[in-house]
Amino acid sequence: MSSPHKTAARTAFEVWSSGDLDRLDEFVAVDVVHHDPYDPHGAQGLAGMKRSITRHRGTYPDLVFAIEDQVAEGDRVATRWTATMTHDGRQVTLTGVTLDRFANGKIVEAWRVMDMLGFRRQVAGVVGETG
Repeated sequence: MSSPHKTAARTAFEVWSSGDLDRLDEFVAVDVVHHDPYDPHGAQGLAGMKRSITRHRGTYPDLVFAIEDQVAEGDRVATRWTATMTHDGRQVTLTGVTLDRFANGKIVEAWRVMDMLGFRRQVAGVVGETG
């Protein structure tokens, strides 16, 4: 069953994939806080979120997010996702989970964790090695 919160969270990932930043205005609060240690714009509200998307899409213009799982309860939506993009002529993936908190129908806070070690190993061309 879908909920308005799940639809809004899913749309945010569609914006990361498309770059259509204006779509964010209807479901992301102007003062949203994005808790992500890799995002230098995370505390800069909706404008910062748009800067982050623009920066990432500039580096990876073919960036596409796929939703793997999504669970909603109360004012929160958890989304497990996979992002694919091209780096130096080869496709790489990044996996993660984002937890969005909603108030008044808009995302007001988000937490993101992702497999940066796996991503960086792909970017560096290191594959198949274990601990």
